[in-house]
Amino acid sequence: MQINYKIKYSDRKTVTITVERDRSIIVKAPKDADPAKIDQIVETKKLWIYKKLNDTHKYNLVEPTKEFVAGETVLYLGKKYRLEIETSENEHIKFAGKFIIAAVSAERASSVFIQWYKKQAVEKILPRVKKHALNIGVQYNKVFISDIKYRWGSCTPKDNLNFNWKLIKAPMFVIDYVIVHELAHFLESNHTPKFWNIVEVQVPKYLKAKEWLKEHGGLLETDF
Repeated sequence: MQINYKIKYSDRKTVTITVERDRSIIVKAPKDADPAKIDQIVETKKLWIYKKLNDTHKYNLVEPTKEFVAGETVLYLGKKYRLEIETSENEHIKFAGKFIIAAVSAERASSVFIQWYKKQAVEKILPRVKKHALNIGVQYNKVFISDIKYRWGSCTPKDNLNFNWKLIKAPMFVIDYVIVHELAHFLESNHTPKFWNIVEVQVPKYLKAKEWLKEHGGLLETDF
């Protein structure tokens, strides 16, 4: 079977391969890397790539679309909270052990929830990035909270960090794992034993976090 992949060249020193959640294969390589050499590396990783492509947990676990009705549950920081509707002329969402949304917001509840999630992601993720970067001893440029398709986080050659706003629906130990995973790449570009040692020191439960994302990551994909 022929493996189709996309190469992204940068100032990095090594070649890495990732399988995105849309099943696309991305190869990150140094600017002067020989395409033939890259092809050889991909060939040696065929079994690993096939295993990733057939990971049903990673690709197929998506919860059916919900309806914004009283009694529905909404996921936030790894827990599901009951949704209540209240009569009000002012569009809003309140959170106090449960979600309370104004009836006037019902028609555009999805976008209202997305805005609320993004605000919470900025407020909770950015301080954690700062804390973990200080603990690891690395410096970053900027942090962006956005709608990253098919990834939970990424780092760029310019030392910027990107995190998917949907992470705010995951438990905090999972959020910490994703943050530390990206920061650890500042010290070790590949997933070597040294890389995982860095991650484990900062997030002792990182294996539990990886398993949570594998089993429940699809639940984060819906907008609420």
